[in-house]
Amino acid sequence: MDIILIPGLWLDGSSWDEVVPVLEKAGHRAHPLTLPGMQSKDADRSEITLRDHVDAVVAVVDCLDPAGGKVVLAGHSGGGLIAHAVADARPDRVARVVYVDSVPVGDGGCINDELPAENGEVPLPDWELFDDEDLFDLDDGLRAAFRERAIPSPVHVTQDPQRLSDDRRYDVPITVIACEFPSAMIREWIEGGHPYVQELAKIRDVAYVDLPTGHWPQFTKPQELGRAILASAGSA
Repeated sequence: MDIILIPGLWLDGSSWDEVVPVLEKAGHRAHPLTLPGMQSKDADRSEITLRDHVDAVVAVVDCLDPAGGKVVLAGHSGGGLIAHAVADARPDRVARVVYVDSVPVGDGGCINDELPAENGEVPLPDWELFDDEDLFDLDDGLRAAFRERAIPSPVHVTQDPQRLSDDRRYDVPITVIACEFPSAMIREWIEGGHPYVQELAKIRDVAYVDLPTGHWPQFTKPQELGRAILASAGSA
């Protein structure tokens, strides 16, 4: 099965390097993506939009041979918003969407319009801006390595509104890999009508996997994350 790996903010395809072998060893074809404007720290990303990122992933889906079956999308953090938009654009081609410490974002939502931006891009902020839950298990060595590899994200990608139009996206099965907050808490948010999970509540087939760690499990628990994605792909 083709598994498309969509990174979150500040990351390129190499952020999945320790996850990919787990998937490929099981016989799957992994496609870790580097999205437009994220090729290097020096790239001009000032005019790159959220739609550019969505369209780039849709193009990958379209290039894969349908004879190989439907694809699995795995989106980390803001990459989950992009994955949801791809499921909206190609609901017949997606077998499952895996949200890695993320949830689907509905029409009109955005990744995060409060992040500090400069010159058309959003650099990785100081660690003080993040909550303790974000940084759990991300020790000093991992933080230093993350900051060294971090690429500023296009400001339009962080702030542009999500645009969705096909309700068939609610029929695409999903898995939520819960890291910062346990799945039981996410279910409580759904029952309480919390706006953060308003779109998630509309999905008809939802599975949960608890992977207790911080916001970047591809760095803090890559093997466990790979196995969680693998299990999700197996159920697709």
